[in-house]
Amino acid sequence: MSPEQNDIVMMNPDILAEMSVLAPVAPGTLPASLQSPAHSDSESDGDEPTLRPQHVTQRRRIQNAVFSAWLSTRAEKVTKEDVKAAVQSADDEALSIRNLMSKHESQVIISDPREYQVELFERAKEHNIIAVLDTGSGKTLIAVLLLRHMLEQELEDRLLGKPRRIAFFLVDSVALVYQQFAVLECNLDQKIDRFSGDMNTDLWTKSAWRKHFKENMVIVCTAEILHKCLLHAFITIDQISLLIFDEAHHTKKNHSYARIVKDFYLAELDPSKRPKIFGMTASPVDAKVDVVQAAKELEILLHSQIATTADLSLLRMSVSRPKESVIVYSQLPIPYLTPLAVELDNKFGEMEALSRLIRFSREAASELGEWAADHLWSIALADEEEAKKVEREIERSYLSGKEARPVEVLDKDLERIRKAKEIVRITKFPPLSFNDNILSSKVKYLHSYLNSIFERPTEARCIVFVKQRYTARLLGEIFKRIGSPYMKLGLLIGTNRGEAGDLKFSVRQQVLTLMKFRKGDINCLFATSIAEEGLDIPDCNTVVRFDLYSTLIQYIQSRGRARHKNSRYVHMTESGNHHHLQAVRDVHAGEAVLKRFCEALPADRLLQGNDCDLEDALAKERSHRTYTELETKAKLTYRSALDVLAHFVCSLPHDHETILQATYIMSMENKQYVCEVLLPEIAPVHSVMGRPSSRKAVAKCSAAFEACLRLRKGNYLDAHLLPIYHKQLPAMRNAHLALNMKQNNNYDMRVKPIVWEENWGSVPKVLYMTILDVTNIENIGRPTQPLALLTRFRFPDFPSFPLHLRPGTSSDVNCKPLARSFILKASTLTRLNSFTLRIYKDLFNKTYESDEANMSYWLAPLLNNFTSDLADEITKVDPGLLVDWSIVDAVYDRDEIPWTMETPLQDLTDKYLIDRWDGGRRFFSVGVDPKLRPNDPVPEGCAAHKYMENILEYTVSLFAKSRARMKDLWKMDQPVILAHRILHRRNWLDDWDETEKSSRTLAYLCPEPLRFSALPTTVVAMAYVFPAIIFRLEAYLTVMEACSMIGLDIKPHLALEALTKDSNNTEEPRVEQVQFQRGMGKNYERLEFIGDCFLKMATSISLYAQNAIDDEFESHVKRMLMLCNKNLYGTAVKLKLYEYIRSQGFSRRTWYPEGIKLLEGKGHKKTGKETFHHRLNDKTIADVCEAIIGAALLSYHDSGNMDMAVKAVTVFVANSDHNMEKWADYYKSYSMPAYQTSPFSASQKDLAEKVELMHEYHFRYPRLLRSAFTHPSFPFSWEKIPCYQRLEFLGDSLLDMACVNFLFYRYTDRDPQWLTEHKMAMVSNKFLGALCVRLGFHRHLKLNSPSHMHLVQEYVIEIKEAETGSNGARDYWTTTKNPPKCLPDIVESYIGAIFVDSEFNYREVERFFEQHIRWFFEDMSIYDTYANSHPTTHLSNLLTQSFGCTNYRVMSDELPTVIEGSPVRVVAVVMIHDQIIADGIATSSRYAKTKASHNALEMLSGLAPFEYRIQYRCNCSDGKVEDGVAAAMVDKLAGSAV
Repeated sequence: MSPEQNDIVMMNPDILAEMSVLAPVAPGTLPASLQSPAHSDSESDGDEPTLRPQHVTQRRRIQNAVFSAWLSTRAEKVTKEDVKAAVQSADDEALSIRNLMSKHESQVIISDPREYQVELFERAKEHNIIAVLDTGSGKTLIAVLLLRHMLEQELEDRLLGKPRRIAFFLVDSVALVYQQFAVLECNLDQKIDRFSGDMNTDLWTKSAWRKHFKENMVIVCTAEILHKCLLHAFITIDQISLLIFDEAHHTKKNHSYARIVKDFYLAELDPSKRPKIFGMTASPVDAKVDVVQAAKELEILLHSQIATTADLSLLRMSVSRPKESVIVYSQLPIPYLTPLAVELDNKFGEMEALSRLIRFSREAASELGEWAADHLWSIALADEEEAKKVEREIERSYLSGKEARPVEVLDKDLERIRKAKEIVRITKFPPLSFNDNILSSKVKYLHSYLNSIFERPTEARCIVFVKQRYTARLLGEIFKRIGSPYMKLGLLIGTNRGEAGDLKFSVRQQVLTLMKFRKGDINCLFATSIAEEGLDIPDCNTVVRFDLYSTLIQYIQSRGRARHKNSRYVHMTESGNHHHLQAVRDVHAGEAVLKRFCEALPADRLLQGNDCDLEDALAKERSHRTYTELETKAKLTYRSALDVLAHFVCSLPHDHETILQATYIMSMENKQYVCEVLLPEIAPVHSVMGRPSSRKAVAKCSAAFEACLRLRKGNYLDAHLLPIYHKQLPAMRNAHLALNMKQNNNYDMRVKPIVWEENWGSVPKVLYMTILDVTNIENIGRPTQPLALLTRFRFPDFPSFPLHLRPGTSSDVNCKPLARSFILKASTLTRLNSFTLRIYKDLFNKTYESDEANMSYWLAPLLNNFTSDLADEITKVDPGLLVDWSIVDAVYDRDEIPWTMETPLQDLTDKYLIDRWDGGRRFFSVGVDPKLRPNDPVPEGCAAHKYMENILEYTVSLFAKSRARMKDLWKMDQPVILAHRILHRRNWLDDWDETEKSSRTLAYLCPEPLRFSALPTTVVAMAYVFPAIIFRLEAYLTVMEACSMIGLDIKPHLALEALTKDSNNTEEPRVEQVQFQRGMGKNYERLEFIGDCFLKMATSISLYAQNAIDDEFESHVKRMLMLCNKNLYGTAVKLKLYEYIRSQGFSRRTWYPEGIKLLEGKGHKKTGKETFHHRLNDKTIADVCEAIIGAALLSYHDSGNMDMAVKAVTVFVANSDHNMEKWADYYKSYSMPAYQTSPFSASQKDLAEKVELMHEYHFRYPRLLRSAFTHPSFPFSWEKIPCYQRLEFLGDSLLDMACVNFLFYRYTDRDPQWLTEHKMAMVSNKFLGALCVRLGFHRHLKLNSPSHMHLVQEYVIEIKEAETGSNGARDYWTTTKNPPKCLPDIVESYIGAIFVDSEFNYREVERFFEQHIRWFFEDMSIYDTYANSHPTTHLSNLLTQSFGCTNYRVMSDELPTVIEGSPVRVVAVVMIHDQIIADGIATSSRYAKTKASHNALEMLSGLAPFEYRIQYRCNCSDGKVEDGVAAAMVDKLAGSAV
């Protein structure tokens, strides 16, 4: 403080004393913690949470970009290596063919096309054709011309943003692939590639195919390859622009050519999505059959027309036309209303929402009959969902009205609708009968006609065309009740939004309906005009115009749906209706004119729809079912099922002795063949029966098809109908565990607990008090007055939490809810409400509407002489007596303290000052400086402001024009006040940063422009920390609501820790945190670590207990399905757990109360309740589930009760294999297997007695102990006791839990990575092998393998020698080689055995740990080297500790692979200062990172720190000067050497 400032008068002596003590940094800076940085000019609730500097995120973006670019290049290289390896694996003959064909790739065909070639090319541009030309006549040139044309069109389409499409040149043999490729490559400018079966393409994945499809515009391949790609949905038919069939005469029966067309081309309903077809052949016939018939069949199968330069008359097709007939029905009555409709019309007819229904009901009574007219009301109003449409329409009409109407009008209309619903509900509707007069003659004639078509089972298809959507639905309802049992009904209507009683029909429903119609699941469609055009409707036998057409085009298009031979087209006309007869005459006359016009055109052939020949061609396959994946469109057919099943069987995990093949067993039943397929024992499905067939081949296909369906249903085939298994079990585990850590999605986020909202809507008469007690409150730097939080309910007991009121210190907030409530008078609540709202306005620049019914809580000042320690002693006293009502009343009575020139100067001391025009400028006054005047310059050291000309200008925050108007009005003789600007700090949950510490707060102000708040500074000082307090309390309330939602009773601080994610990469503890949210407290990391371990143990126990017949493999798979991240994520999403995750730190935007209207302040223009979102990756949500399990476990750790953790596991795994609610349920679910309870032999009893000497536990079931020591090589038949694998599976998880518990509670400050690294030492095979020998368990091992015996003997000698020579060192076991795996296995199986024998008593596991394991790990520091020997850990320590470098990352991602039989491969890199220095490839991210780290260590080994910094341009540490000197020395030495 300057010397002049020592003369300040009338200053509060206490505050003056504090100023020198509490100044954080230097003179002129804030004396107390309530200051505001100079750049903050307004309070903003829209500010984002306080984050770490943005450069961290930017750096990671750069690193991601570098890695992505590198990965693309690396992936391409790896893929090429894969292809090369696959090609090299081909046989010599294939290689010689490929090499031979490549010699001719330079050939160029004739570039000058002949006239007939141009003619056919022009025809091919317009239609699908089969070019029949002699060999050598240049059919391929026509294909080249067509390809050029299609590729040019494709390039133009891509410029317009249309989807990419690719052309395929299909051949029938491998040799032709290379021959045609050689020709096309020399004659096309665009990129082209070739593929054939000899390249092992059946092992390629979708990603590999997608890469080839993306890079090329033309593919030459065998038809079988494209057929398989289509079957597995690696490509879809709509992604193909052109299909060229070489040697097209092969298109017959089940040839791949025919299958592509039958299975995919014709299955695509949208013609615009079908590719163009061009076939080439020297002859359309390759067998002794009728030439004309064969040509027609070829045309049908290729959906093309034969074209040639020879005589075309031989191949002219006749156009199949339906037979037309007219049904004349009796004259209909004039439209009228039924009695029900009359009643509704009389009471509600003027309501617009019902007028349309009334109009149609009038028409329906005539056209369809009274039953239909009344049934319309039943489906429109009696059904709740349909009735809601009417109510929504009324609401929309009310809200969209041009003139404002009272809300009572809306209420009245809604009430009338409810009355109409009630009338319909109580109406008795007669049952529908054909003989009654409640149906019109029109409907009866239709009924008779359709029943004649569907009187027996039939393959016939029928479409009934109507004009209105209501008619279609009502006809459907009628024929559902009285139609033929062989009539399978469906509706096909437009996608317009449905009115009441109408159906809302989506495009997806249209497509599904047409699919069912094609398959025969629907054989009679009631359709509107939507079925006349646009949609591709399968050919029909019968088309009925229930409602006649209005135009000629409607007639022609609807008639075109009847394209089979002997098909019928029926006009329904009314007797005596001349309009109907004239309509029929008009369309016939109009068509005759159209026909004559078409005959005058050139004789180019016109493509027709499918006729009955196509039905004949496909008739044999009617009984052959197909299966299509809705998501991927992968398709399974009878023929492809054999290959799919064979591929699956070969992929099963197996040993070298297992023979993998499917066995087909044929039998006869009722003179038909029935096939059973038997799969290997290791397959999840062992036997499947096919459907009966008259042919063996079809029966065999049927069995394979049924087996594939069963495998798909069990998710053993994926969505592309490929096996989920790879060559080894771990790959399958990875497939199930895979969950995208990088994928970030937006999820809803709760920012407020629901408990506030649940209490809105009424003015409370009783309130509960919670005292907000802050320890060491003097750290705030000012005198304070305690505050209390008043709520409508008794506040829960929440743990204390720290606030950082002064840099480097913390003060705990203790919330003390009082048990007794106090009764309020209305006036009392009004005063409290005024006090609370005044705090929001004066401190935080927020003016809220006074709405006591919707206030979440209130604040009240407590008496100054009250201390929270007394709260427990005055529980019998009314809490209202603790409130300082004098302050409440003073604030209620006046908004501010007026200032005039007559105001005594001492009244300007210790006041809370508010800038009237800048919501961010608030001050505590210190006193008056008599030496300064308003027009004096602003003294040095003051907090910055945009106006610094003089003290008066410094005080005023008006804009320029307003300042000019006010300039002459200010009193220039007013005093000058020394004050301190209040820090714009709200997040007291976080420690101070350097900017806050060094912020200047000194200010000199004039009183006239300022507002003097009625709030005492003692209250203000305490109220300023309230936002941080309520933010944490609401976080507690929110997470406790989450626990309540899932039925778990968890301690609040653990629940909050489990649901806290404080950065984008919380799961990476040792790397720099991105978007770190400060002040959130502990995150979920450690809880997730212990929760994951308990989850593994819990699921292992439940599987062991409930699945006695499962082997270890099945148990692993079932456990994996329960504890995998994908399963946990799915459960969490169903529970909407993501809403409760706390991913954002304190925010000025969200701490304010909801429920009351903001009138002034930032955000006051927002309307409605604001929705908040946060971005989370899928794995985070799964991790939080495990953290909650950990929190449930820790909440009852002191009592040893694990029931709540068991219940949490059941909630999150959501699997019938774990349905326990408490620990005791595990043993209750266990049924002892027969081997355990069978009488034991003398040797088994002797074993139990000997083992009991090593560990003091008496086995009740010695045979269970024998199982724990029985190796898998020991024959089961000898003692009828299973091997130890299931017990080892159980014991492994139990031991894990015991070790993790030890580390977790002993090392409370260690992160999960450290805990994991050191746990690995405790559960390593190396340690457990040593422990096995130490306990003598190896002597009791039952095995039947001499080689294993020899290995055990060698290891026992080595480990005993190591222990003898260790001089008592506890880590002696680290110096030996790895033991045979059977030794650590029997330790784990023994732990499992004592657990089971003791009736699932976990304390026996802990006792074993305490007696035999803990001694080795009392001092974990001796295993730091063992833990750090992991390459990734070693690399991290080397970089951070030895080199002082923090700018590094180890990153990984999956590599695309084209060899699916090999494991999935992941590449990892080590990046230092945005430079990739090493990489590694493995089957998982973990092992890839290990390899990359190992390679990086080799590169960095031996470097001195200064050499490292020079080589990698590292500036993370302070070694730049020394590095420069060292570098100069290196250069000098290098120069001398030269």
